[in-house]
Amino acid sequence: MSKPDLLMTGPMMPLVQEGLAKRFTVHKLWEAADKEALLNGLTQSIVAIATGNHAVTDAALMSRFPNLKMVGSFGVGYDAVDAAWAGQHGIVVTNTPDVLNEEVADTALGLLLCTVREFPQTDRYLRAGKWLEKPYPLTATLRDRKVGILGLGRIGKAIAKRLEAFGVPVVYHGRNEQKDVAYRYYPTLKGMAADVNVLLIVAPGGAATNKIVNKEVLEALGPDGILINVGRGSVVDEQALIEALASKTIRSAGLDVFEDEPRVPAELIAMDHVVLFPHVGSASVYTRRAMAQLVVDNLVSWADGKGPLTPVDETPWPPKA
Repeated sequence: MSKPDLLMTGPMMPLVQEGLAKRFTVHKLWEAADKEALLNGLTQSIVAIATGNHAVTDAALMSRFPNLKMVGSFGVGYDAVDAAWAGQHGIVVTNTPDVLNEEVADTALGLLLCTVREFPQTDRYLRAGKWLEKPYPLTATLRDRKVGILGLGRIGKAIAKRLEAFGVPVVYHGRNEQKDVAYRYYPTLKGMAADVNVLLIVAPGGAATNKIVNKEVLEALGPDGILINVGRGSVVDEQALIEALASKTIRSAGLDVFEDEPRVPAELIAMDHVVLFPHVGSASVYTRRAMAQLVVDNLVSWADGKGPLTPVDETPWPPKA
């Protein structure tokens, strides 16, 4: 019996490619000499798409395949997939939640510590031989800080749990107050920023969060404020952040995500008082393998008639009546 046709939009881990090849005929878009010819030849046969690494899977692409039923996306964030359109057209979208929560939370704490205590700078200081001349200057501390989390979802809660263990007060802002958490809720982002000295972003990308951390929010955070972002680069007005750092409107920033990855503004790279990671939040072998396996498991479960394992909110399973 022939295997159903699946389109893979870009390179994915061997575990994904090999796992899906056992159940699907996989068509690798990035390897095609003539991508349009490949897509045109698969118009009627494609029933599933596997995507990741921020590859755009929008209405224009999905609408080319009238028999498309499922999109499996690698990563917890899926803003590169037009899930709303997919839901309106009977297409299920899945992501890879939960399996990366602890890894990203660990990264967030590491990034926060590196930024507050200037650990990368101290490493560079030692390597440059400057310790022979005099000790590294005293740094800021976590001891007098309050952290405001923007986006208290699964990862946000894992971060909050770690901060509690550090003895650091936690508050949060999101679309809605969560009655089952003990942390104080702020109905406005600006209001929370004015009342904390660390703003830690875990919010997803998309139109609803685009550049919501703007000049006004950064001014509210204030001259002792530190911005940490392990969510999406699009949540922050990057130019406003650069200006706030240059003018000392805020103290510092620790960033794992950027607006136009992997291109990072030269102004940020030139600043010695910020810490920059190349989007490594979930980038351990252990966690990326778990994410890759969940992509495969979602698509295979659907192909076997069992339904998707982790559908996104816009495409619930079973479909709502």
